[in-house]
Order: sequence, then structure tokens, then C-alpha cells
Amino acid sequence: MSNNATALQSYPPNIREAPNTRKTKEAVLPIYDLTPFTMLDFPDKCAAIIWFSGCNMRCPYCHNPEIVKGKGNTKIDDVLNFLEKRKSLLDGVVLSGGEASIYPGLPDFVRKVKEMGYAIKLDTNGTRPDLVKNFLEHGYLDYIALDYKAPPEKFKRITGFQKFETFLETLSILCKQNTVQFEIRTTVHTSLLNEQDITAIINDLSSKNYIGTYYVQNFQNNNDSPTLEILPPQERILDISQLPQPKGFSIEFRNF
Repeated sequence: MSNNATALQSYPPNIREAPNTRKTKEAVLPIYDLTPFTMLDFPDKCAAIIWFSGCNMRCPYCHNPEIVKGKGNTKIDDVLNFLEKRKSLLDGVVLSGGEASIYPGLPDFVRKVKEMGYAIKLDTNGTRPDLVKNFLEHGYLDYIALDYKAPPEKFKRITGFQKFETFLETLSILCKQNTVQFEIRTTVHTSLLNEQDITAIINDLSSKNYIGTYYVQNFQNNNDSPTLEILPPQERILDISQLPQPKGFSIEFRNF
């Protein structure tokens, strides 16, 4: 068990829930489901995954449309009770979805999980730089996976989210700190992204002195797992031989 909760600091004041909103609809955490055990999603940890419904993006290749469009049907107290009972068996908790960071009730939930002694990994699209910054400053996160969806000229088209600069702010916050390990990943369907787009992302990461691992994930069409939009099969696979060598970080290719 990780002992990351031994030195929790005071609750971040500018993301604290106001007392009179704790039970309002706005502060409810829409937990879609819970995966009780994984050794794949949190490096070096035995973890549970908490899936949050809803997302502020609409990426067509998303393999979790039922989570993105769904509603939470799992009680927060049930999740906390589960985690309390599994403290001797699990090291970490993954916050995934959907997009967990968009919910006002998340800080209070994370604080409670950290007080149990769990390490926390956040999977995020980077649209809440304020929350990421505060969580980092107060020791609430132990690992982050940041999705770099597309370069700026294709960002809105692929995600439906207009403010690429908001994502860039999160990326800059992460690259300027060296306390919490993080990874960056991009999913590639070649009808949406090409070699020039991935090259632009690699060059951007180099310019920001990124030192982690960049994961380039080839989209895999699975008839048993529908996507948010109907995508045709890829006519070709990304030609990774055309990509430049990164400066200061490594690239790993998945599903190629």
C-alpha cells in the first residue's frame, strides 16, 4: 500500500465545494461503473478504475460511448466503502471515463480516497488546468495520463472542444513540474490524423522539454465495442517511419 496520504495538506481553497452546494445536482459525482482490479492501467500499481460518465469532448473514435453519453448509477458511498475494504489489496485508484475532471464534486472525493492511503492516477483530456494545478500543488495526484488529441488546426474538428489553448495550459503545467510522473498519448485514425499531424505534436512536445513517454495508439475497429461515431475502417496505417526522432523523450507505438 502506498503511504501517499501521510502528509495531506489543507484542501485547495479555490476548488473547494461550497458547503451549501454539496448535495446539489451540480456537485453529484456521476460514477458510471467501477472495475475492481487492474494491473494494466496504473504503472506499478494494483488498482481499481472508477469510470465517470459524461465528457466535454466528442471524439469520434471513442470506444466508451455508453459512458460518455450515460449517467452515473453507482453510489459514491458504495465506491468509498469498496475502497475502504480493499486497502490491503489495492495500491491505487484510476479516475477515468468520460472525463472525471469536469465535476465540482471531484476534489472532495479525491481527498477522501487519498486519506485512505491510495495513490491516484488521473486520465484526462486536459481541459481543467486549474484543477490539475491545484491537485499537483496539494499532493493529490501520483500519475497522470494526458490525451493530446490533435494539433490546433484539427483540435475542434476531432474533439468538438474549441479552446486548444486550455489544453496547452495543462500541458505546460505538467511539463514545468517534475514531481508527478505523467504520460502523453494520441489515438490515430488516419482519416482524422496523418504523419504531419503527429510530427507537429512531437515537435511541440520537444519544444516544451517533455521528458516522459509519448504513446501513439493505432485505432482498432472492434465490432463488439462501438465508437461514438461510425468510422470507416482505416485505408492505411500511419507510416511511423516518416516521424521525426523525439528530443528528450521516447515514443512507444501501440497496436501497430
